[in-house]
Amino acid sequence: MITLEDWVMIRHMHKQGVPKARIARELGLDPKTVSKAIDEEEPPTGKRHSSGSILDPYKDYIRQRLDKYDLTATRLLREVQDRGYTGSYTVVKRFAREVKGARPKPAFVRYETDPGEQAQVDWSRFGWSEFGGKRMKLWCFSMVLGYSRTLYIEFTHSQNLVVLGQAHMNAFRYFGGVTDTILYDNMTTVALSERIR
Repeated sequence: MITLEDWVMIRHMHKQGVPKARIARELGLDPKTVSKAIDEEEPPTGKRHSSGSILDPYKDYIRQRLDKYDLTATRLLREVQDRGYTGSYTVVKRFAREVKGARPKPAFVRYETDPGEQAQVDWSRFGWSEFGGKRMKLWCFSMVLGYSRTLYIEFTHSQNLVVLGQAHMNAFRYFGGVTDTILYDNMTTVALSERIR
């Protein structure tokens, strides 16, 4: 006997014009089981008997791989095919989803700050621009407030200490004040000036 889910899927695929042989292959079922499900008007009431799945010999391998790495079903299919699996992608995908769904999701603690407590600063490369007839790198200075997430950005052609200091003053003027602390994501200008002190 098949599961209610398989019965619904078989009948749906059959109505879409999918051939019985392909339905059987996609769902990892015997073609006779597929034919029987198409002919039966009433859904199954019991549980599927333990004839097993074509994927059974590879399930432990898939679990081990997913315990170690976050792999896609396509990658897993390739790996089990190398080990002799002849079934469909759909069966592997469904099993991988079950295994991934059973894992607890990692917890994240959101770090909240009070108003005026903290800002974060970073540089981003923003391509090139023409300036004074020369092609120059364009940088984006950004400062974001930790509490309100208000953002200040400024475009420059340099990341040197003078430009960095001026960008800070412009940001503070824009925000109307200074935060207690500023976080820097290992910016070269800050790291170099820290080593000089």
